[in-house]
Amino acid sequence: MEQSKKNYELNSEAVADLVREETPEYSQEELNKYRSQRKIKLPELAKVLLIKAWFAGAVCYFILWGLGFYLGGIIDILFVLGVALGMVTDLLTNNVIRFIEKTPEANAPLLMIRGKGVGRFFLNVVYGLVIVICVYLLYNVINLTINTITGNPDAVPLGVEPVLFGTFCMGFDLLFVRLRNFLDRILRETREKLRPQSRK
Repeated sequence: MEQSKKNYELNSEAVADLVREETPEYSQEELNKYRSQRKIKLPELAKVLLIKAWFAGAVCYFILWGLGFYLGGIIDILFVLGVALGMVTDLLTNNVIRFIEKTPEANAPLLMIRGKGVGRFFLNVVYGLVIVICVYLLYNVINLTINTITGNPDAVPLGVEPVLFGTFCMGFDLLFVRLRNFLDRILRETREKLRPQSRK
């Protein structure tokens, strides 16, 4: 009987906390108690980069390796691969990155397309096409360089495989995200400099 009374008191306190309009503040130490503790701790940036590389590699594995023989020319392959990468980025990659963030919008600076709604999906598809084209050009430059050094123009020394494809996609994505963050910072600083002048 006494145990059920204690449970009732605990439940009543929890319900009171939920009903209150003000959200109770908890320290980071308290919140960390309820997070899973791992032996190997990876920085947040490393986790995000691994997720991006893994999903891009999976797209290469299932789309390029799985459907490559059924697609016509190189333009068809690049188009299907780019659309698939954009869809996976919007529906899976970015959602997993948002899911692992410790506070809301903590990983937003690591995403290229940050908006909400249907427009975000189509922007990610276009962005996926841009990434795939950049990776294709990088493969061509690497192979052309190796062929020039070896003197064998017909060989394809570096073939497309999921791990390297995923790494290249992640690298270009990181480059574009850094560029966007840099431009955002410049625009923000310019706006802040112009505000006092407009008040005068």
